Amino acid sequence: MREKNTMKKQSELQSIQERNKRVELDKAWETSKTRRAIIAVMTYIIVVFFLWLIHAPNIFLNAIVPVVGFILSTLTLSWCKKKWMENK
Repeated sequence: MREKNTMKKQSELQSIQERNKRVELDKAWETSKTRRAIIAVMTYIIVVFFLWLIHAPNIFLNAIVPVVGFILSTLTLSWCKKKWMENK
């Protein structure tokens, strides 16, 4: 009986450790520069396509505006989060 409890606890511990590893990797992805770059490139492509569809002038230059906005928001969000956490 004792051996069964020990094995159950080891299994639960391993499950928790695996979950923690997944959570850590997910958090690392959410804050990674790779993710930001992929989103920025995808946003640029989508906006270029949309501006092309509506025959807007200077589509490649104008498509930069939302991308810059996104990048700036990701840079300031960590600062805002830190301030928010200090006030809680």
